[in-house]
Amino acid sequence: MADEDKRRARSVPSSRLGRLAGFGGLAGGMVAGALGEGARRLAAGERPSMDQMLLTPGNARRLADRLAHMRGAAMKLGQMISMDAGDVLPPELAAILARLREQADFMPPRQLDKVLAEQWGKDWRKQFRRFEPRPIAAASIGQVHRALTRDSRTLAIKVQYPGVAQSIESDVDNVAGLLRMTGLLPEELDIAPMLAAAKAQLREEADYEREGRMMQCYAELLEGDDRFALPTLDPALTRSQILAMSFEEGRPIEALADEPQDVRDVAFANLIELVGRELFDFGFMQTDPNFANYRYRADTGQIVLLDFGAARKVDPAISADYRRLLEAGLAEDRPRVRDEAVAAGFIAPQAIERHPERIERAIDIVVTEMSREGQLDFGDRAFVPQIREEVMPIAKDKASWHLPPPETLFVQRKVSGTALLGARLGARVDVRGTVERILAETA
Repeated sequence: MADEDKRRARSVPSSRLGRLAGFGGLAGGMVAGALGEGARRLAAGERPSMDQMLLTPGNARRLADRLAHMRGAAMKLGQMISMDAGDVLPPELAAILARLREQADFMPPRQLDKVLAEQWGKDWRKQFRRFEPRPIAAASIGQVHRALTRDSRTLAIKVQYPGVAQSIESDVDNVAGLLRMTGLLPEELDIAPMLAAAKAQLREEADYEREGRMMQCYAELLEGDDRFALPTLDPALTRSQILAMSFEEGRPIEALADEPQDVRDVAFANLIELVGRELFDFGFMQTDPNFANYRYRADTGQIVLLDFGAARKVDPAISADYRRLLEAGLAEDRPRVRDEAVAAGFIAPQAIERHPERIERAIDIVVTEMSREGQLDFGDRAFVPQIREEVMPIAKDKASWHLPPPETLFVQRKVSGTALLGARLGARVDVRGTVERILAETA
């Protein structure tokens, strides 16, 4: 959980006009910041491009603060950008946008009470001995409160911010417009399929009754596996904008970093195996790898899994794409890795045509790291600058830009986010051995 000084009570703008005004104010502030940055650079004898003037630390702070205030789909997309871009973002921007992966602002008591009364009725307090008004967690779409029922059960109550479900379409379009304005998304890139998929997933995440069903499905898949723990749904108190479940004790997953190396390694190896099972065995994946969705129990070594709004079936064709790609990597067949990456939509054919040597070197770095015998040290990120050196010129070549299929991006987000968690924990895992075993067991 983030430090308390990073959290504050601010009403969520719930009307369409209020949210539109928020985006308008953000765009105006960023333009003003860009003009100031442009004047400063011109005075220094530079000739900055528009994206250099817009993508400043000051504008990143404006972006992060406004998205944290607005919450909903706007903040969710900001989180995805900050996590998915990973090591490609400039360090200053990455650090500021990382705020969106921490605690959001939360609703003031009056707004919270209004939401609860609309969902449960005006006498909702009669159902509880105690309902803690200050949330124990606050994220992009909702905030979580601890409550004690009349029959002495401790529950976690997730309450959706007002207006979130109704603002998904406009929020996604407005964030896309901001990204276009900054130059992060060139006009030539067709992002319509990705935006449609993002809207569809966010609509699913805003349906808390669906999330409850997904949580129950996931619990059935992990039945008997005591390495993991999940909340139990309380269907009587769950509504479309309220998710009621058992409160599960646990420390933030980052607390694992303070444990001995062997403890970290075992816990993270279990998470890697879980991702493999999701992809090749369950055909069902929780695709949001936000660190807040994991908790750790030091006394049992269990990992508590939370937040199933982004849980979804995995298309068998995508699972097959990953299987072929991994088999090529394990065989250290670099040309086949390249071909499978193109077939799966990870690499655009035009990128290979325009930058063949850089693509080959980047693939060689990844294959060498992932196929080595013994433990892979996720805390050793020495290869990341090497990859960045190869891919950044490709990323700057807009003629090479390409978006993988949206469903593939959702899966890859889970894979990449899990790797980032491994780096945070400094875990060491026999990735090659784990992958070979899972592929063999699920062949």
